[in-house]
Amino acid sequence: MRVRRGWSRHLMVALGWLFFGLGVVGVFLPVMPTTPFMVLALWAFAKGDGKLYRWLYHHVWFGPPLQRWQRWGVIPTRAKMAAIGTMLVSAGFLLWLPGMAVWLKGLVLALMFAAMVFVWSRPSAPPTEPLL
Repeated sequence: MRVRRGWSRHLMVALGWLFFGLGVVGVFLPVMPTTPFMVLALWAFAKGDGKLYRWLYHHVWFGPPLQRWQRWGVIPTRAKMAAIGTMLVSAGFLLWLPGMAVWLKGLVLALMFAAMVFVWSRPSAPPTEPLL
């Protein structure tokens, strides 16, 4: 964690708060993801303010998923299903949307597919300790 100095530090803290706020909105709106915004907030706080980074990393609610992501790249099964389901619904709306260039729809669908593959490829739980 390398904290910046000057105006870039303030920019990173502002971005961290923006991402944090979007993540909090995601707690209440099922169409908004929470964890990706918290991961971005953690990254921005790491660049801007070590205290805010530690606060978020050890937060009672948001800390454990962030710690699992940072240590093992874990995305819980429930979050995977929500993310992929939301992307599929969005893809359906995109296909239905008139007036958009076919090549642009194809590009967006390809990016969504790549995001789905990435989400699905992440582990769903941390590795278990071997029994002795």
